[in-house]
Amino acid sequence: MSDARNLNRHAAMMNRMAQVLGIDLTAEMAQGRMSGSDWKDALIRCTGCAAPEQCTLWLSAQDPEGETPATETPHYCENRLMMKRLRAEKAARRILEVQSEGGM
Repeated sequence: MSDARNLNRHAAMMNRMAQVLGIDLTAEMAQGRMSGSDWKDALIRCTGCAAPEQCTLWLSAQDPEGETPATETPHYCENRLMMKRLRAEKAARRILEVQSEGGM
């Protein structure tokens, strides 16, 4: 597989992984919570994955609309710590929003 095709494949898998976890990497970058360098580092980690075929199968078994987010990445995901951190930060922001709406 050519380098460009391999990068595109892993970029798509990484973005899909984020999507099924309820994370929007584009929004994370737009809001300054993830830099372009962070995204590039995550892509490089993804290209080092030992189980891309297994990942593709796992991703295809997830909710295609993302309405029922997965609770965590597969154990072999090279970006599992980053995805876990982004989910935790998103949950914390949601709690703060609810608290500020409720006047707490």
